[in-house]
Amino acid sequence: MTQVRHVDVAPDDAGLRLDRWFRRRYPGLSHGRLEKLLRTGQVRVDGARARASLRLDAGQQVRVPPLPEAPATRPAPASPRPVSDADAARLQAAVLHRDDAVLAIDKPAGLAVQGGSGTTRHLDAMLDALRLGARERPRLVHRLDKDTSGVLLLGRTRAAASALTRAFRDRQTRKIYWAIVCGVPQPRRGRMAAPLRKGGGRGRERVQVDAEAGQSAVTDYAVLDAVGRQAAWLELRPLTGRTHQLRAHCAELGTPILGDGKYGGPDAYLTGMKLERRLHLHAHALSIAHPDGGTLTVEAPLPRHFVATMAALGIDRTQYEDPFAEVEDDAGPAIRRRRGGRTR
Repeated sequence: MTQVRHVDVAPDDAGLRLDRWFRRRYPGLSHGRLEKLLRTGQVRVDGARARASLRLDAGQQVRVPPLPEAPATRPAPASPRPVSDADAARLQAAVLHRDDAVLAIDKPAGLAVQGGSGTTRHLDAMLDALRLGARERPRLVHRLDKDTSGVLLLGRTRAAASALTRAFRDRQTRKIYWAIVCGVPQPRRGRMAAPLRKGGGRGRERVQVDAEAGQSAVTDYAVLDAVGRQAAWLELRPLTGRTHQLRAHCAELGTPILGDGKYGGPDAYLTGMKLERRLHLHAHALSIAHPDGGTLTVEAPLPRHFVATMAALGIDRTQYEDPFAEVEDDAGPAIRRRRGGRTR
């Protein structure tokens, strides 16, 4: 058994969930045992009780109680594979914004942000390709689902990563997603407030609406265009950041996101049309307080499969009008705004 320790969160771990932080450092500790230690207050962060889902900031201190030693025969974790030239070139071409503190990329659909059960190829293992002349390796400060495309931010310094992580944790962001859904939600504009609870077991991450045991989850939505009653182009603005929130909320509305068989089943596909069977969910824009002051807003261009589907459905995205334009913009002075372009 080890003694009580107080371990500082390393810069490379900024943004990591507390349970994943333990899994990385103490592989012999079971999830059930960790949950018990959290419930009884034996694990603390900066002296306070914490949940497994807490996102850590660099420099925070984790109280680690006495734990059983990991088996001596456990193999050491494999070193990260070198980033291929092709992967490095694709990631660097996906940069939307870069300054001394923040990097924003257009994450492609199909690329996981972090590793997990059965996932060996992921962005976290390729971050050295995004140093771009900086001394420090960029740090993840939030995540997108593997099959979701669009704006993903990284901190280029320890201080910047901590500031961005706090902004996400304290909900000081404005996130805009675009989706193609099967059917047209009624009413055509509204707020979806349906608490979500995780389920499905390890390796089968899934959430479900649970009014009693679920965590608060709120999404504003508006129909931007509709194709009869068959499909709609939605703007989604999550006010909370739960796992699979938008996918679960759209399914609960009776209009699952096109290509989302996990939550919509067969209703997530349009019959009689040759459309790609990929998730049509895109992180279109993100506004956040910049670590150096002001507000940073970054937008990502739509992926090819999304554009092709809109064309097939006859949706003209050039006619976009902000459905929430009458809401007062109190985010402060914008220091940089990009509409799908690449900046250096």
